Amino acid sequence: MGLTGRRAGTGVLATPLPWLAALLVAYLLVPIGAFLVRLAGASSEQLTVPGIVDALGVSLVSASIATVVIAVAGIPLGYLLARAHGRAAELLGVAVQLPLALPPLISGLLLVYVIGPYTSLGQLFDGRLTDDLTGVVLAQIFVAAPFLIIAARSAFAALDPELADVAATLGHRPWSRFARVALPGAWAGIRAGLLLAWLRAFGEFGATVVLAYHPYSLPVFTYVEFGSSGVDTTMVPVAAALLAAVLVLALSGGAGRRHRRRAARMTIPAPQAPSARPPAHLGFDVDARLGEFHLRVRHTAQGRHLAVLGPSGAGKSLLLKLLAGLAPLHGGSVRLGGLDLTTLDPESRDVGYVPQDSCLLPHLPVWRQVTFGVGTDPAVAAHWLTRLQLDGLEDRLPHQLSGGQRRRVALARALARQPRLLLLDEPFTGLDTPVRDELRRELRRVQRDTGVTTVLVTHDPEEAALLADEVLLVADGALLQGGGQPEVFSRPAGPAAARLLGIRNLHAGRMRGSDTLEAAGSLIAAGPVGAPAGSEVAWCIRPEHVELDPAPPHTGEDHPATIVDVVHMGAVVELLVVLDGGCEITVVTADDGAATVGARCRVRLPPERLIVWPVPARPGSPEPAVAARA
Repeated sequence: MGLTGRRAGTGVLATPLPWLAALLVAYLLVPIGAFLVRLAGASSEQLTVPGIVDALGVSLVSASIATVVIAVAGIPLGYLLARAHGRAAELLGVAVQLPLALPPLISGLLLVYVIGPYTSLGQLFDGRLTDDLTGVVLAQIFVAAPFLIIAARSAFAALDPELADVAATLGHRPWSRFARVALPGAWAGIRAGLLLAWLRAFGEFGATVVLAYHPYSLPVFTYVEFGSSGVDTTMVPVAAALLAAVLVLALSGGAGRRHRRRAARMTIPAPQAPSARPPAHLGFDVDARLGEFHLRVRHTAQGRHLAVLGPSGAGKSLLLKLLAGLAPLHGGSVRLGGLDLTTLDPESRDVGYVPQDSCLLPHLPVWRQVTFGVGTDPAVAAHWLTRLQLDGLEDRLPHQLSGGQRRRVALARALARQPRLLLLDEPFTGLDTPVRDELRRELRRVQRDTGVTTVLVTHDPEEAALLADEVLLVADGALLQGGGQPEVFSRPAGPAAARLLGIRNLHAGRMRGSDTLEAAGSLIAAGPVGAPAGSEVAWCIRPEHVELDPAPPHTGEDHPATIVDVVHMGAVVELLVVLDGGCEITVVTADDGAATVGARCRVRLPPERLIVWPVPARPGSPEPAVAARA
């Protein structure tokens, strides 16, 4: 252990936490130790207890039967409770936990009211529900079931809901998603719940002694021995209970380790490139609500690669889910090529979906991930493993992969089914810059080589420019601007659109003539604007379009300025200059090393490069106010 580890350990020991923990451990283990000491000194008469084998057998068999019944019904119930919402689901969740809050004796009496020998149900079975093994099992189910239901509900609720969404786009129906995604993902919690349920059933006394006194279970047998002969004859039953519990705990732990260590056998075929698919253009008119949020976007694509650019909370991810069929569409339609997708479920839409955090199934190695889609051709999957540089990682689990590798696996999984439409929800977020740039270029090559129609959700204008033919600018659930990528980037429709495109030279001004505006005391030639003199406007110019010279001849279009900041960025330099009137302008130019902070210069803002928007005078304008410096 290093210095940091020693210091951390010393800090823990300096607190009362270890001593409190040790006190509880001692309290739990000392009685067992005392019993073992007493057992070691017991006489042969004390170790001879007729009937113990039968009682132990009744408890083992009944607890196992009860656990199977609880598992068959309790696991689906936990799954439904984890997915259900509303008051009714809350009340049902409380109801199934009630047996935990009741004394076992009361639980037994409640069962007597329903299946006792003098009830209608009891008489229907001639009283056999309470005088044989059936009564023991029914009592154990009642008191032990909540342990599994609570554990299963918590385990299912902890699963990322995107896992089921991804599985749906990969062709898996609801039952398959439960059996192949939810159940394996929640299995650790379910296994713990099954163990608790079995142990609780095995040790149940109160409900059993009321409902089914015969045949003796081990707890009832021990109680009878204690009441008739005293503590001396209880050592063998207690030892049997301890031994059974230890064996079950050991077997459960061993089963868990074997499950984790199980190696998947896989045969990977020779790679085969995917077959060419005809181009398909996407068109949609979506209207959806999520709580108070309302998304309304309409677009008919002319190209095959669309980027949806917007801030967090704009509705971009919801739009992807609507296109995939993963969220309810309250109005409108979705079409891909000549196919109407509006009424198709996600399993039938032939889409590939790559969510933000990859959403790999934690229990499957890479090869099983990539071939998880229904109908996936293993040879095509092998092609994408090679193409996306995943060779040699086929048997690794998701936690053994880097962030970039996980994104590659998610992309390979989506492409292996050869979808007609590929949906990408900010697939490069959180990656290191070199990894992000590499994956962007790889995706661009995939777009070029496969011809798959893609929709990319992003908040990064650079990604949109690199990976899209067309761009939609979305904010607050509404479409600000849409069209071809060069047009949108060169002529944003308003200040909000300019912000989304990352244009930093965004300012407020006032028209001083038909082709001149004033901003922070500087008169700037703007070309014909179509706004009357005196009206307020917003304007912008890209940093790379600003012309700067440290000592040019003075012309009417030059603005004296001072350099206040210099950032060297490799081949280019980013300068922040302040015009003599006070307006701040960002300039990007070639880095020749000549610019210094405090130096005087002259700036030219080419009128043909300025974009000017009249500011609506009416209240409640959809465009936000433009600050003096953006």
